Amino acid sequence: MGDRLDELERRIDGLRAAVRRAMRARDGATARGLRAELRSAERAWDALVSGEQPPAKQEPPRMVTVREQVHQGLRLLGAAAQPRLVVAVSDAFFGGTLRSDRLTSLRRDEERSFRSSPFGRPYYLCAALTDRLSAARGLLTLSTWPLERRVVGPLSPRVDFLTCAIAVAGRRSDDERAVRLLIRMARNIPGATDGGLGPPDPERVIAAARAELRVHAERDTRDRAELARRAAAQLDDAARLFGAATLSTITKEKAK
Repeated sequence: MGDRLDELERRIDGLRAAVRRAMRARDGATARGLRAELRSAERAWDALVSGEQPPAKQEPPRMVTVREQVHQGLRLLGAAAQPRLVVAVSDAFFGGTLRSDRLTSLRRDEERSFRSSPFGRPYYLCAALTDRLSAARGLLTLSTWPLERRVVGPLSPRVDFLTCAIAVAGRRSDDERAVRLLIRMARNIPGATDGGLGPPDPERVIAAARAELRVHAERDTRDRAELARRAAAQLDDAARLFGAATLSTITKEKAK
C-alpha cells in the first residue's frame, strides 16, 4: 500500500502544479481537465487510505485530447513548429501526454474534417505553406493565424525558431523539462549563453534571439507577404489551410 500511496501523492502534487501553470496561463480548458484528473487521483488516495477498493480497472479521466494539446503548444510558440518541438513544449509547460508518433496522421484527420464540414470547428491544426503553396512537410500551424504566419519563405524556418525560443524563454519556468528545452534552443542562438555549465539566463536568450530577428525580419516579412498574396489569390479555402495538391499527392490518391 505504501508504494501506491507514494505514487498517488506524487501524481497529486504534479497535477496541482500543472493546474497552477494552466491558471497562470489563463488556459481554462486545460485547467478544467487537470482539475478533473486531480479530483480522481484524490478520490483514489482517499479510498486507499480508508481501505476501500476502487472499481476494477478504473481509468482516470482523460486530461485533454491530442489536438487540444497540440493547440496549446502552438499557441504558446506562436509560430510554425515541428511536431517534436510541440511535444516538448506540451510536456514542459502543460504536463502533456503527447508522443510524436501520435501526431503523424493528425493533419490528415484535420483536413478530412474540414472538407466534410468546412469551418465546423473553431480552429484546425493545419500545414505551413511552401513557396509552391503546397504543404510544408513536418510543420504545423493554426488555422486562426493569418496567412502571413502560415507561409514559409527562405528565412522563415530560422525566424520561426527564434520566435519559438523567445516564447519558451518568456515562460520563466523552473520545471526541469522546461529548463532542458531552453538549454537546447539557446545552444542554437549566437550569444544566448555565457558558455557556463548552468542553465541559460532567459533574458539573455530573449535578447540574443531578438537581435538576430532584427537581421532577418524585414526580408522575411516581405517574402511572407508575397506568398500570402499568392495563396489568397490562387487557393480555395481548404488549400489555404492544408496546401495545394502536388503531382505526387495526386498520383498517390489515384493509386488508392
